[in-house]
Amino acid sequence: MSVSKDVKRITTHILKAMKDKNEKISMLTAYDYSMAKILDSAGIDILLVGDSASNVMAGHETTLPITLDQMIYHAASVVRGVKKAFVVVDLPFGSYQSNSNKALASAIRIMKESGAHGIKLEGGAEIAESVEKILSAGIPVMGHLGLTPQSIYKFGTYTVRAKEQEEAKKLKKDAKILDNLGCFGIVLEKIPAKLAKAVTKSVSVPTIGIGGGPDTDGQVLVTHDLLGITKEFQPRFLRRYMELHEDIKVAVEKYIVDVKAKDFPNKSEAY
Repeated sequence: MSVSKDVKRITTHILKAMKDKNEKISMLTAYDYSMAKILDSAGIDILLVGDSASNVMAGHETTLPITLDQMIYHAASVVRGVKKAFVVVDLPFGSYQSNSNKALASAIRIMKESGAHGIKLEGGAEIAESVEKILSAGIPVMGHLGLTPQSIYKFGTYTVRAKEQEEAKKLKKDAKILDNLGCFGIVLEKIPAKLAKAVTKSVSVPTIGIGGGPDTDGQVLVTHDLLGITKEFQPRFLRRYMELHEDIKVAVEKYIVDVKAKDFPNKSEAY
């Protein structure tokens, strides 16, 4: 029996119950009202207003340039389109690292100004103080371990993380820290499936995988990747469910032909 099917709104309590009942959690990104409304009506459990908006919406090479103000703008747009899904928002680079007071202020701004339901931030032990402070204010927090895109210049590559024993050991420890602090979930990005399975079993809260294999409690993808709107990004973990890039291009080309041929608008389309 589905835990999430008949509830009016997905909450952290529902997400925990889904893990306990072995019901997989579906999560996708959203950055605007129109897409959020479609995804919510389809029955998605969690919508992530990801700092991937920096890449997908703004065309930046990394997630680093997006600002807190821009994240709040995207988040508020998404929240207005949602009735049931749980909306979680990324704290962008520079809005929480190395300063727990700044982290709390950033999280409060997101919650107050966007109406979102929780925030997500990258890292483990090194951000524990920030996580604790944000949680003490009553704000739900989702962790993010493994490949952490905001640290791309530190790692120097987007390859699979925690393949070596030492890094895997640290990731397991960080997951337990986030769980014990009270995070409601943890994203595990681009790590070996065996490690993701072990972490999922070791923590009490749901894990959401992206390139973490089939044994996490849920999965997340960037919606524009899933729909085939973006073409350049083709990692092994991505399954494209549509090829909208080509469909949209064909539709626009047809529109241009009709306009040039004076076929659009026709008499029935005029007042």
